[in-house]
Amino acid sequence: MFRKLVLVIAGVTLLAALLACAAEAPQVIEEDSSQSSIDSIRDSLDSQRSPGAPGADDASVGPDGFAGSRGAQGPAGPAGPAGSAGASGPLGAAGAQGGPVAAGPAGPAGPAGASGARGPVGAQGDPASAGPAGPIVQSQPAPQQGPRNSSQSFPLGRPTLAPLPPNIAPPGGAGSPSSPPYDLTFFQHAGVNPFIDTEDDNLSTFAMDVDTASYSVARRFIQDGNLPDPGSVRVEEFVNYFDMGYAPPRQHAFSIHMEGSPSPFGADRHWLLRIGLQGKEVSDWERKDATLIFAIDVSGSMGQENRLGLVKQSLRLLVNQLGPRDEVGIVIYGSRGHVLLYPTDAGESGAILDAINRLQPGGSTYVEEGLRLAYDMAERSVRPGRITRVILLSDGVGNVGATGSAAILRHIRDEVEQGVTLTSVGFGMGNYNDVLMEQLANDGDGAYYYVDNLDEARTLFVENLTGTLQNIARDAKVQVEFNPGVVQSYRLLGYENREVADQDFRNDAVDAGEVGAGHSVTALYEVKLREGATGSVGTVRLRYEDPDSGSVTELSQWLERDSLARRFEEASPSFQLAASVAEYAEILRGSYWAREGSLSQVSSEAWRVADLMRYAPEVAEFASLAEQAHQMHYARAGG
Repeated sequence: MFRKLVLVIAGVTLLAALLACAAEAPQVIEEDSSQSSIDSIRDSLDSQRSPGAPGADDASVGPDGFAGSRGAQGPAGPAGPAGSAGASGPLGAAGAQGGPVAAGPAGPAGPAGASGARGPVGAQGDPASAGPAGPIVQSQPAPQQGPRNSSQSFPLGRPTLAPLPPNIAPPGGAGSPSSPPYDLTFFQHAGVNPFIDTEDDNLSTFAMDVDTASYSVARRFIQDGNLPDPGSVRVEEFVNYFDMGYAPPRQHAFSIHMEGSPSPFGADRHWLLRIGLQGKEVSDWERKDATLIFAIDVSGSMGQENRLGLVKQSLRLLVNQLGPRDEVGIVIYGSRGHVLLYPTDAGESGAILDAINRLQPGGSTYVEEGLRLAYDMAERSVRPGRITRVILLSDGVGNVGATGSAAILRHIRDEVEQGVTLTSVGFGMGNYNDVLMEQLANDGDGAYYYVDNLDEARTLFVENLTGTLQNIARDAKVQVEFNPGVVQSYRLLGYENREVADQDFRNDAVDAGEVGAGHSVTALYEVKLREGATGSVGTVRLRYEDPDSGSVTELSQWLERDSLARRFEEASPSFQLAASVAEYAEILRGSYWAREGSLSQVSSEAWRVADLMRYAPEVAEFASLAEQAHQMHYARAGG
């Protein structure tokens, strides 16, 4: 009996000791999947590190003080309350009795980012543009970190890995998405331009735009068996997707081309005018050396549809096109942003490609931190006579940190003045933010593209690489002065979010558009001509700044009514293509002015033009897309 009592007492004592040890043991935090994938990448690249470079386990200072010179990570502040979903804005009021109108205004979105509903078409009156979508609201963490030592620099010309910061993933949420067929897609309808009487205003002014993402996004919708979201359709990006074959300039940075004919679309049978602006070509061997900083989204959403796989394929194409004096740096971001590769000579392509090949998706999306790290690296790489560009590859949806555009855009605008530009390249559909990707490129003095397949990546990063990287003009603006004696009224097709005040055409402090080498810009106008009037239809003026010298140039050219084609079929094939593409976009975005338009007619015209332009396979693809859109529209209408 005594022996049993001793054993019981000893057991109780041992159990108490074990419980006490457990109470003093540190809490184990499960590691984020994005951190694990990043660690595996770094381990595999350790063997490529130059002698003397610190390893990933170095406590605080990196190879040059860039990423390693941060202060210690402070504790995360408490998460703010989640923003409640705001109600959709009110419907736009119907126009008063008068001339026909475009779509009514979209109501303002609530704080959760839901787009306001578009107002109904007024019976007759002055059209209004759609209102902007509201901001995305979410809870935000309050991380703290020490100051960065900006006086230090990092070595160039060799693969150098940065130490990884602690894996802290603040909580966050997303705003309200648009409707199916895709979840969490963010688009914003820019409205539709009205007809303007030349006796009221005979000047039309807009910023040049070379973005093409809208067309690729629509192609993705249609090939997935869906009609595009009307808010995703921007007419100018549809038209500018196509090479119009304009002759290059002989002297200046641009040549101006003008053409017109009766329009085959619409019941009123207006005339169409096309203004084509062709930028000068820069050969690959004439291109400036470039430092490219890839900001790559490796969050969990990039694992959908093999998005990150397409990113990796695209970057392989790009890296293989670079010259020996080009440089590549890599920043990745999931739950946190990390510097993966400091600027490295493109001749070290093996190290660059190995880093790209081993990327794996995982974690949340801290796009703000990823872009800040990329811009910090780019700013330190700026050198005279070189291109310094951040290339963002993402689906644009952030759910950690500042997820709206305002906070991110403020930083990007400041960096433009330091010589850093931005190209945003979108991937995926569903969990996609078109609004943010476009705004980032606009404010970053760059362009916005959408890659839906490897052929599109090849066009962007191989065939048009110089144009993608090197700008030939900054703050480029166009102003068309119509002759009221010949033109009764006019309407610009597209460019609703590129409008510039007429009085600001010669104000060179006003931000406008950037144009890359060899790029062309096309603008189409619908016009009503006065019966029997002759003379000049109008004058086109183009004003731009040379990105190297800062000098400003203004060019002009006019168009005579007698030079207009008498029949649509007598105009050039590329003119007919531009008209068909614009009508296609007008119908898809629900334009009031295309309310009687027919996708069947667009498809027929597109196939006829494709037969005239057999040398351009993208035209036949467009005809096929128009036909598919017609079939879907017909089926949806219960035909």
